Amino acid sequence: MPSDTHSYEPRQGHGLPHDPFNAIVGPRPIGWIGTHDGAGGRNLAPYSFFNAFNYVPPIVGFASVGAKDTLRNAQATGEFTWNLVTRPLAEAMNASSAAVGPEVDEFVLAGVSPLASMRVQAPRVAQSPVSFECRVTQVLQLQTAAGDAVETWLVLGEVVAVHIARHLLVEGVYDTAAAQSVVRGGGAADYFEITPAALFRMHRPRS
Repeated sequence: MPSDTHSYEPRQGHGLPHDPFNAIVGPRPIGWIGTHDGAGGRNLAPYSFFNAFNYVPPIVGFASVGAKDTLRNAQATGEFTWNLVTRPLAEAMNASSAAVGPEVDEFVLAGVSPLASMRVQAPRVAQSPVSFECRVTQVLQLQTAAGDAVETWLVLGEVVAVHIARHLLVEGVYDTAAAQSVVRGGGAADYFEITPAALFRMHRPRS
């Protein structure tokens, strides 16, 4: 291998001060997921492994590393919400990541307000300018190339309702940078804010 390239097999360790995987595959959208337990208990938690997976119908998904309250709630009720994390909401999002028991309401812990959804019972974050209401379509436990089960579950959900603050629609087009979206970087504490200065455009080649 070239001497100026650091190469490794993950199963044998990366040999670095910090695993670079999350920093390489990033920055990533944050899955700020709202759920309920079906008995009045609310949950709000951020997930670093989150993204969109289909356009029509719109399907999003997040991965729960370990069987956490959000996973259990989504499995039990068949629904969840996704809420956009913006720079003004970054500290609240971080507060909601605390490892607390299922009896703790992270909406209260984070200092944000629950907002009733339109098509599902799972709560939204009232302060978030964009949110999705989702119905669970699949819950998949991940596995290795050898077929061994991994203690991580991918939760996929169809977006059945979308809510967008009107100030983010410029002549009917959603303005990504205006939302001040926060995305997850690598390391233990790295995040990035999407700003207009980061924008550049490329059109697809014509066939």
